[in-house]
Amino acid sequence: MIAEIAALMRSEGLSEITIAAFSRQVQRVAAGETGTIGEAQIEPIAELPDADRLTEQHRQRGVRALSQAVFIKLNGGLGTSMGMDRAKSLLPIKQGFSFLDLAALQAKAAGVPLVLMNSFATRDASLAALRALQPGPSALPLDFLQGKVPKLARDSLLPVQWRDPSLSWCPPGHGEIYPALFSSGTLDALLEAGHRYAFVSNSDNAGAVIDPAILGYFAAEQLPFLMEVCDRTVLDRKGGHLARQGDRLLLREAAQCSPQDQDSFQDITRHRFFNTNNIWLDLQAVRQHLVENGGFVDLPLIRNAKTVDPRDPGSPPVYQLETAMGAAISVFPGAAAIRVPRGRFLPVKTLADLVRTRSDLTELRPDHRLVPVPDIAPVQVELDPEFFRHVDDVDQRFCGEAPSLRDCTRLVVRGDVRFGRGVVCRGDVLVQGPRVVPDGAVLG
Repeated sequence: MIAEIAALMRSEGLSEITIAAFSRQVQRVAAGETGTIGEAQIEPIAELPDADRLTEQHRQRGVRALSQAVFIKLNGGLGTSMGMDRAKSLLPIKQGFSFLDLAALQAKAAGVPLVLMNSFATRDASLAALRALQPGPSALPLDFLQGKVPKLARDSLLPVQWRDPSLSWCPPGHGEIYPALFSSGTLDALLEAGHRYAFVSNSDNAGAVIDPAILGYFAAEQLPFLMEVCDRTVLDRKGGHLARQGDRLLLREAAQCSPQDQDSFQDITRHRFFNTNNIWLDLQAVRQHLVENGGFVDLPLIRNAKTVDPRDPGSPPVYQLETAMGAAISVFPGAAAIRVPRGRFLPVKTLADLVRTRSDLTELRPDHRLVPVPDIAPVQVELDPEFFRHVDDVDQRFCGEAPSLRDCTRLVVRGDVRFGRGVVCRGDVLVQGPRVVPDGAVLG
């Protein structure tokens, strides 16, 4: 079984390190592991160091360390859940700037290089856009490539064959960053250029920027790994949370939770902190660990039960084996977490998120940080899924701009509705179609 999987992956040009890491995961599944982390095995986290309490000394230490820092964006995702078929980072989100535009400008403002972890699907378009933003030769690689892994038939654990060959493969999760950095040579290139500290975040989180105070804290404490976490709210109940197991921290994702533990998993008063996927890495410590462990980090297993065609529930049942970058918090001795303001977590996962981000609920600062407007409670946005399926629907039905939501508590759009420019929503707003909301209308 392992030999057959390895041969298939070699035929696709995947690295021996990626093959070894995936083979290890398959062996664990074959031995009966499910990746489940039971509630009885862990303890909740009560308190953490707080970024808001870092000192001027931390900030100054971080400013001095900027020359050793690098900004890495996880850029492997297509915006398929939002109806996109290209790199999600190329989606315009604020004043015409895309995620990738903002990341490049944020890196430039901080004086650090930007490096992308691309997938096969995102690489060409993203590199073309990045070269346009950063013309001229670069002393460092602009990107490195994450691999792919075969989907496995649940009954045999052998690679599944399907009429659409592309659906026989899946991303290995962002835990792939460790072997991909190593096998691509990017890790050594960064270290040789004097870059010891890496700040890693998702490409669709424009709130994740280099913070000198957090960098200074990370360097001063000589940590190998630091995870930024935020307070969980009811909106974050299904996201991975931080916990403790013995003397180490760990990350538990929803896919690692059994049905009987779902209530405790979603209890935001018990498990208070969720992973933003903003991670700080000491690249020297990462390299040492990789050299000592065959080029990969043996991360906790995430076994996702799906069908080979996610749009066809009748297609063959498969396992997708993944790992999470943040799960390394349980692997690196001395790894830590820090509580950060919610403004460092501004993801755009849904079309409703896109409307909120494009609205006046966020502001674009001169240094190209995207920040939430202070002292405004979260605004609930519900869009009719029949008429808002794709990004293009949002562009067309909102005339390229979102309504003002600063004085809104809830916006619900039902039916065929088109908004003019300069629309203002106040309070609890329900708009039912068919309807055209004229320019400058005040709703609520």
